[in-house]
Amino acid sequence: MNDVLRERLRDVPTRPGCYLMRDRRGVIIYVGKAKNLRRRVLSYFRPGADLAPKVRSMVNTVADLEWMCVKNEAEALLTEASLIKQYKPHFNILMRDDKRYLALRADPDDPFPRFATCRIVRDDGALYFGPFPSSPVVRAAKDFVEKHYGLRGCDALVPDEETHRHCHADVIRFCAAPCEGKISVAEYRARFDEACAFLRGERPAVIAGLVEAMKDAAAREDFAKAARLRDTVAALREMTKSHFVRRRPEETRDAARRGLAELAAALKLEKPPRVIECADISNLFGTHSVASMVVAVDGLPDRRFYRHFRIETVEGADDPRSMAEVVRRRYGPESTLAAKSPRADLFICDGGITQLRAARAAFAEIGVTDIPVVGLAERMEIIVTDDERGDVFLPRDSQGLFVATRLRDEAHRFAITYHRNLRERTIRESALDEVQGIGPAKKTALLRRFHSIYGIARADEKEIAAVAGVGPEIAAAVKRIAVAAGGEKA
Repeated sequence: MNDVLRERLRDVPTRPGCYLMRDRRGVIIYVGKAKNLRRRVLSYFRPGADLAPKVRSMVNTVADLEWMCVKNEAEALLTEASLIKQYKPHFNILMRDDKRYLALRADPDDPFPRFATCRIVRDDGALYFGPFPSSPVVRAAKDFVEKHYGLRGCDALVPDEETHRHCHADVIRFCAAPCEGKISVAEYRARFDEACAFLRGERPAVIAGLVEAMKDAAAREDFAKAARLRDTVAALREMTKSHFVRRRPEETRDAARRGLAELAAALKLEKPPRVIECADISNLFGTHSVASMVVAVDGLPDRRFYRHFRIETVEGADDPRSMAEVVRRRYGPESTLAAKSPRADLFICDGGITQLRAARAAFAEIGVTDIPVVGLAERMEIIVTDDERGDVFLPRDSQGLFVATRLRDEAHRFAITYHRNLRERTIRESALDEVQGIGPAKKTALLRRFHSIYGIARADEKEIAAVAGVGPEIAAAVKRIAVAAGGEKA
């Protein structure tokens, strides 16, 4: 283990996030995720660790390490997938960690449409629900809609009597058996349409019925059935609250309007909030803080007004003070954003009571008193207030909660994109900028030839001079800077 890696390991945080391992050339060789970064990363380097041969080979190749902190384990999973697809690290491909997430697909043009799982969402006119990080959620939803709505699960293009000879789904899975002519095309289509409406979150009564059945089973002390129903309800709530990819625009607008009305009623606002802003604070590689601000107009995300911020007045990971800075920079007297973005009718802080209080204090400090401010606590999806309203619990299938959580998820996604851009910018920046006589063209030539500072530190001064087209003094300076930047000893 070199000194650079040993120093990095001392600073790994205990938060959820992703870690990136590099070899001596500076090339990313592995991307991983963890609920606790420190525990996971250190497990690779403990003396006597029982590692698989491929993992041991990877660890022996690691020369440097960096990490990215995120909000939770689910976000770490999504970030990991994005980074793997972007960089295609050798050991991820070797260990097959770069699979896509699962979605549900149905072709409405089939005579008897059915739901199937898939890992690629195509622009082929089919209906897609997802993708979702959790495969069990998708499979549970597919199983439920097939049984509840009597839809077929067979893979025949057009089911017929021959298909039914080897199938008992009509007996054990409540299939409507279109292959036997037990249901007309129109009746089957009506069931399919109802199943799609359920997956879009438009049939909350179905889940409410399952909840009642779960309570009834628990009251009768049939705890096994109650536990099964509990798990089914949790999966269906996760599936139906989320994102229908091929949703018709008019349905989306109607649902958004209902959601705004629900939010206004739950938060006791005078009218539905036409413009909602949501701010999210994130840390980059455990050190730099950034913020994203996304906007919904009439309940739908409007990317024209998205903004991101580099936190300037706060050192380290201090989300409340960072949130206060965002408020001041958005609405303060010196802000240039007031003329560029519509004024919010509701401001949502991604986080709990501390972020909310910091934001409200910042609004009061700059004299803005007419914008309602709430927090959105992620773990239980609770809307947080710090007044007589208390915490606001909306049903999981509520359109109001969907409007708020979708905007929060957009803020997370926008922050991750900003992180990636900053990281790429950091990669482009180089210690070589400190050397007089090395401009962008020479720096590019050196990095193209030697791949990284590590490669330059190991190179011969004559080779450096030849590649950059400089004299021996500048080549020696380049070598010294590369070694000092952590390449290796000269």
